[in-house]
Amino acid sequence: MAHNVLVTGVSRHIGRRVASALAADPDVDRVIGVDTVPPSSLSRDDGTPPLGRTEFVRVDLRSPDVVRVISAADVDTVVHLSLVSGPAKSRSAVKEHNVIGTMQLLAACQRSETVRRVVVRSTTAVYGSSPNAPAVFSEDTEPAEASHHGYEKDAVEVEASVRGFSRRRPDVVTTTLRFAALMGPGVDSPLTRYFSQPVLPSVFGFDPRLQFVHEDDAVEVLGRVARQDHPGVFNVAGDGVLLLSQCARRAGRPVVPVPSPALRILGFSSEQLSLLTHGRVVDAGRLAAELGRRPKFGTAAAFEDFLAVRR
Repeated sequence: MAHNVLVTGVSRHIGRRVASALAADPDVDRVIGVDTVPPSSLSRDDGTPPLGRTEFVRVDLRSPDVVRVISAADVDTVVHLSLVSGPAKSRSAVKEHNVIGTMQLLAACQRSETVRRVVVRSTTAVYGSSPNAPAVFSEDTEPAEASHHGYEKDAVEVEASVRGFSRRRPDVVTTTLRFAALMGPGVDSPLTRYFSQPVLPSVFGFDPRLQFVHEDDAVEVLGRVARQDHPGVFNVAGDGVLLLSQCARRAGRPVVPVPSPALRILGFSSEQLSLLTHGRVVDAGRLAAELGRRPKFGTAAAFEDFLAVRR
C-alpha cells in the first residue's frame, strides 16, 4: 500500500484524475502533485474531479527541487505522468522536459531512502509503426525499426532510463505502462484533435488499424499499480481494433485520401504520419493476467464515448 505518493503532471487531465483518485483513498496518507504550472490554470469543464487533499508543489523536473520534495514528504511511491506529446512551443523544449526531466526524477528516486515504488506512464509508440511491423506487438517484441522522431523517440529514451534505474535500485518496484492512444470525454491529444476535424485527411492507399484505451481504464490501472506491487512492463489497451475508415464512419466525418507528403505540409508529425499509414496494435493480455481484470471499455466503446461528447 502506498502512503505518501508523488504524482507528476497534475496540470494535465490524466494526472489530475489519478491524483484525485489517490487523494480520495483513505489508505493513502499524502498525495503531492507536482507540475510547472498549477492545475487551476489549465482547468476545463471536462468532468475532472477536484484535486481534493492533493498538495500541489510547483516543480520543474529538470531542476534539483524534486529531490527536496521527495525527501521532505518521505515519498514512498512516485507516479510519473508528465510526458507530453504536444502541442508545444518547440521540439527541443518537449524533449528536454520528457527525457531530461525523467532522468532527473529517477536520479532523485535513486538517492532517496524512502522511495519503494516507481510507476512510469509510457506509450505503445515505442514499438513504432512500419510496413515491417508484426500484426500485434507484445511487451517482448522489438520495434521493427529504430525510432528517430519526436515523442516516439522520447519514450524510447525514457524507458531506457527506467531500465537503468531498475538495475541500480533492484529494491524499488518499477512498473512501466505502455498506453495505447487515450480516448474519452476529457482527453486532448493529437489523435482526438484529428478526429474532431470536419474532414479527415488520410494517407492514400492505407486504412490503418487503430487501438484505444479509455481514460477511465487508464486511471484505474494507474491507481492500482500505484497502490500495489506489479513490477515489469505492460501494454495497456482496450480490446479490439478499429480501422481508420470505421472511425470516420462512426464520427460522421468524410475521409479525403491524399499523398503522404501532403500530410507533412498540413503539419502532421512523422510519428502521426506513420500511425495513420501503418497503424499499430498491441496485446494487453499480460496486464489483464497481472491485475485479474480486462478494461471496462473496448476500443470501439472508448471511441464512442469520445464521440458522444463531441456530438
